[in-house]
Amino acid sequence: MKHRITALAALAVLGTAACAPADAPATPAADAVSEAAQQSASAADVLATLPVKGRAPKTGYDRDEFGATWADVDRNGCDTRNDVLARDLTDEQFRPGTQDCVVVSGTLVDPYTAQTIAFEKGDGSSVDIDHVVALSNGWQTGAFAWDEPRRTAFANDPLNLLAVDYSANRQKGDGDAATWLPSDRGYRCAYVARQVAVKAGYGLWVTQAEHDAIARVLDTCPGEPVPTSSAPPADPAAAPFTNCDAARAAGAAPLHRGDPGWSDAMDGDGDGTACE
Repeated sequence: MKHRITALAALAVLGTAACAPADAPATPAADAVSEAAQQSASAADVLATLPVKGRAPKTGYDRDEFGATWADVDRNGCDTRNDVLARDLTDEQFRPGTQDCVVVSGTLVDPYTAQTIAFEKGDGSSVDIDHVVALSNGWQTGAFAWDEPRRTAFANDPLNLLAVDYSANRQKGDGDAATWLPSDRGYRCAYVARQVAVKAGYGLWVTQAEHDAIARVLDTCPGEPVPTSSAPPADPAAAPFTNCDAARAAGAAPLHRGDPGWSDAMDGDGDGTACE
């Protein structure tokens, strides 16, 4: 049975009021896109609402700024990478004893190349999980101003994640629509619409070149809808503990970086273990 990926609305909301730019909407991607969908807005309509600015410096960017890699942030007992593999692969097989969590094999119809790819865990060169809006692109278009919970939400939001061909993902790197588009032209409209949905939901801006590249693609598919998350409502317990007393009361202490409920604010000595 495929895993249901929990939306991270609670995590995203936590960081919004204090850390998002003043002109950013105080909503996570799933909420903002759902509202747009209810209003029958097209991706082109939503693109028109995004601020157009220059790219901010990359100073201070590090993958660690977006939380532990593929942490189990929704507390479903499975890390985000395996959640996405279970969602996007067919004929998936799981490692015994992991409660249908660790995906060991399956088949991917790659959205970027339209190729059919056989995935085997550990092969290292078949399937990647792509951030549709790259983390460094997010950093340079607004995420530098966020707090850790909001960046963690962004990095693990299923709306911003796709299982894709390894080589295509490496070719993309941290490029935006102005520098990279899927080789499968039939997927380009859906691809840029997803980027628009994520940027609108998290209050990120686009550069002029990025805006124009997205607009050119959407000109070929008038009315392309913004995608919505199919995830169930977020579990409020997925948010970081407010302090160590709360973590201890929940029986979760000590916490290690990447554990559900983790926050750098509780790791006073910076050793990766909090509330010890």
